[in-house]
Amino acid sequence: MTTVALDTGVGPLLRSWRQQRRISQLELALRADSSARHISFIETGRSRPSEEMILRLADHLDIPVRERNALLVVAGYAPRYAETALDDPAMGTLRDGMEQLLQGYDPYPALVVDGTYTVVAANRGIAMLLEGVAEHLLVPPLNAMRLTLHPQGLAPRIRNLRAWRADLLAQMERQIALARSAELRELYEEVAAYPVPEGADGHDEPAGPPSAPSFALPLVIEHHGRVLSFVSSIATFNTPMDVTVAELAIETFLPADQETASYLRSLTS
Repeated sequence: MTTVALDTGVGPLLRSWRQQRRISQLELALRADSSARHISFIETGRSRPSEEMILRLADHLDIPVRERNALLVVAGYAPRYAETALDDPAMGTLRDGMEQLLQGYDPYPALVVDGTYTVVAANRGIAMLLEGVAEHLLVPPLNAMRLTLHPQGLAPRIRNLRAWRADLLAQMERQIALARSAELRELYEEVAAYPVPEGADGHDEPAGPPSAPSFALPLVIEHHGRVLSFVSSIATFNTPMDVTVAELAIETFLPADQETASYLRSLTS
């Protein structure tokens, strides 16, 4: 997923990250317990940063773990962070923990995605929402953005599609700015170009019934003639030391009204 070119010096790359974060050399130097002069020398190639300095600057610039490895390689050092496949035996405890979390959240929808929104795990609540989605979108690997925004996916059933679509695209834009992922950029361009299904204008209603909370934008979606309303939250792992783990996100959908909660519970009673 990294877009770093190996023939680009580490100094210009660090400068690019600093400018993207809109941090001055002096501010970065103060954060990293260095000097503006030293930061300038690193960025212009007059000084070769140590491995420790690269990681320190990357931390203060909030550079993703995958990109930190790329910076180290460009500077002539070995990658610091492993990238362990999720099906590796070493990930067994992590997989079990995520599975317990997802199943414990039933009957409410919950799923785990990677850095390009590929679904790596999901519970029955998600399967319920996907009923009626075109078969070609359900062929693994599933992609959460395609499933949601494709005209043959969930999009025709989302009652506030324009607002929800705009929020998802803005979320992807923020991630692209953070991670500089070519693969994520390609996905964004694909889903942003999907036509809005006919009748979507008529689906753009106030977000849920009057009793629905206004503290977050809900996903308002039809399911077998019922209108369900959810608010979503996204959780990531704190201080990940593995590229794979760093790019995982757990998204949960909490009922935004009592009617939705009661209906979901009735499906498992």
